[in-house]
Amino acid sequence: MRVVLQRTKQAQVSIDSNIVGKIDHGFLLLVAFNDEDEREDLEYTVHKIVNMRIFTDENGKMNLNIQQTNGQILSVSQFTLFASTKKGNRPSFTNAGDSEHAMKLYEEFNNMLIDSGLKVETGEFGADMQVELENDGPVTIILDSKQRE
Repeated sequence: MRVVLQRTKQAQVSIDSNIVGKIDHGFLLLVAFNDEDEREDLEYTVHKIVNMRIFTDENGKMNLNIQQTNGQILSVSQFTLFASTKKGNRPSFTNAGDSEHAMKLYEEFNNMLIDSGLKVETGEFGADMQVELENDGPVTIILDSKQRE
C-alpha cells in the first residue's frame, strides 16, 4: 500500500466538473494498493496517518496530529503510484492491485479512518478525477506499508 500524504489548507476532487469531495484543512491522501496488501497494511497506514505530528503548534513546531487540529481527510484512489518506470518511457502498471481487491481495501481503509474519528471525503474509485489543493507548507510525505521496518 502506498499513500502520498499532502498537508492542505483546502482540497477538492471533481468528476466531470462536479465536486464529489471537498475539505478544509487536513490531508489529501493519494492512495494505491497492490495484490499483496491486506488488513495489516491498512492498520499500519491508518495508525501513521492519524498520529503523524506534522501540524504546527503555538510555537511554530510540527508537533500536532490531524485530530488535534480538527483536520479532515480527502482520500483519492490513484493506482499510478505503483507505476514501474524501469524500462522504456511508457510506465507499466502491472504492480498495481487487481481493481476488485483494491476497491475493497480502499473502502475498508476509508472506513478505518472514519472509525478513528476523522471526517473523510473521497473521490470515486476508478474514475477520471481532477484534484485541486492548496498545499500547506508544502508538506508532502510518502508512506509505503511494506517499508515499515
